[in-house]
Amino acid sequence: MAHDGQVQAPNVYDAEPIPASAMAQIERLLSSGDLFRYTAPEGSPVALLEGEFAELMGARYALAVASCSAALFLSLKALDLPRGTKVLIPAFTFAAVPSAVVHAECEPVLVEVGENYRVDMDDFAAKLPGAGAVLISHMRGHTSDMDAILDLCDAAGVPVVEDAAHSLGTTWHGRKIGTIGKIGCFSFQSYKLVNAGEGGMLITDDPELAARCVIMSGAYEHNWKKHPGLQNSYMLWQNKLPLYNMRMQNLSAAVIRPQLPEVAGRVAKGRAGHDRVAERLNLSAYLAVPPPLAPEERAPDSIQFNLTGDWSDADARRFQAEAKRRGITVQIFGLSEDNARAFWNWQFLGETPDLPKTRAMLMRAGDVRLPTRLTDDELDFIAAAIFDAAEAVKG
Repeated sequence: MAHDGQVQAPNVYDAEPIPASAMAQIERLLSSGDLFRYTAPEGSPVALLEGEFAELMGARYALAVASCSAALFLSLKALDLPRGTKVLIPAFTFAAVPSAVVHAECEPVLVEVGENYRVDMDDFAAKLPGAGAVLISHMRGHTSDMDAILDLCDAAGVPVVEDAAHSLGTTWHGRKIGTIGKIGCFSFQSYKLVNAGEGGMLITDDPELAARCVIMSGAYEHNWKKHPGLQNSYMLWQNKLPLYNMRMQNLSAAVIRPQLPEVAGRVAKGRAGHDRVAERLNLSAYLAVPPPLAPEERAPDSIQFNLTGDWSDADARRFQAEAKRRGITVQIFGLSEDNARAFWNWQFLGETPDLPKTRAMLMRAGDVRLPTRLTDDELDFIAAAIFDAAEAVKG
């Protein structure tokens, strides 16, 4: 699979551009200095964003915060879990997820993840007894079996929080990811589908959880009155909960709002680009892109693939070098030093758990960003570089 000499190695690192329509609003905010979400009596950019995001997701309540990590932390605090509560998380996630559990004074329990990057349901079922909550990370946009997870959690009376940082636009049986658990958390960090540099959002249909999150996010004194509905709940919780001050500011909202109408188009482009590259990689005897689960319609902006068969660490490193020589950087999660997605690097958790399935997957799973702005020629260049690198090492 030779690649076309006319196409330059594409830049996969630049984030989605900010729409021109945001510029006038940004300029207005800068000239007015009106950057704090609670200054205006109503209709601040953050408040407008919350209404628009809730509508986009079909959720009753949305709360804009400083990051997805902040959303995860507030969600766990809003569940009012006793100190030391065990919270199940997938062992394949980003270090911010166990960190949010630690910040909430709970104990992360890592669950094995299989070669398809999804929660191993046998290990999940074995570890669920004794857990007080489940925080499901749809890591890199791969949805675990939410039917099985919810069946087990509902039967055990255990609440589920969804970390949908990578899954804005993904659906499960047609239901939007982030609306399946009690609370869904999203990211607007630059490498996500909507780019604000930083920023997060949580959504829920539960008025008590929403009210607790709003107060704790930093709606001090009577600023909760600038959030729609819930007035009785707010009055109940005012001054009873600590303020963590994790608010979003108006400039971030001004950057995000014009991108929301572009989400559907970006999802369609991202899926088409991912599937185009996956189809080519799956022609290799040495590479495999796991298929989505049947109920899942994914919204990917990156691709993950496994080095299949008999690869040594040295082979895998040679493969990375061969891909780089062809202009494409492949991250292999377990082989990149101090990778924040490799559970053995989360030393803040204490002793490293024994998770052989997840470890084996991370040592042979490749990862490449595929921004939705890439052209077909650029996607083909990436696919050819990865394919040819595998052939150079193993062919």
